[in-house]
Amino acid sequence: MKTPYKNIYKVLMLNRFIVMAVVVCSMLSSSFSIWMAFKTKKDALNSAFAINTDGSIIPLKLVTQKENFRVEALAHLELFHTYFYNIDASNYERNLEKALWLANSSVDNLYRQKKADGVYNRLLQYSLVQKVLRIDSQVEQQNGSYVFRTVTIFEINRGSVIDTYELVSTGNLIMVDRNFPNNPHGLLITNYFENTLRKIDYENP
Repeated sequence: MKTPYKNIYKVLMLNRFIVMAVVVCSMLSSSFSIWMAFKTKKDALNSAFAINTDGSIIPLKLVTQKENFRVEALAHLELFHTYFYNIDASNYERNLEKALWLANSSVDNLYRQKKADGVYNRLLQYSLVQKVLRIDSQVEQQNGSYVFRTVTIFEINRGSVIDTYELVSTGNLIMVDRNFPNNPHGLLITNYFENTLRKIDYENP
């Protein structure tokens, strides 16, 4: 008895179905592999690892690191502006020396300019007291660098007269090695610039 031939069209359709199934499975498998690789890379970039005392691995999220950086940055800016602007005849040299540890040559150039303009001589001559009242800073990340804007409110006590001023300053922050106690936050101010300085008149603010 002869074996009946199968319908050629049915054979071709079956082969086509098998090929399509294999292609679809391959595409799904490749897509899943790519997604897993991307997810693994993303998780790795968003995590750091530390070894606990018992040898276990502790994941540290970069989100937490960024939050810690913001806290460190704000503390660094407050420390710098306090040292640089909270001065009087008895402490200005010591405070300015500490401030210069927290910034690069842009602040050193500003200090030299102020010195050449007689700012510190007047501080000594008239026994002026310059006291910082408030420091408000904002830190943002732009194009891979950290930019800050700080508003410093300070008063100058001239004995019988007390004037209050608002200073707006800007600059960048970069990370450096910590140097305790000179630079405890491991940050350095660069491109520092005093943008505006205005006298505050509380009767006509």
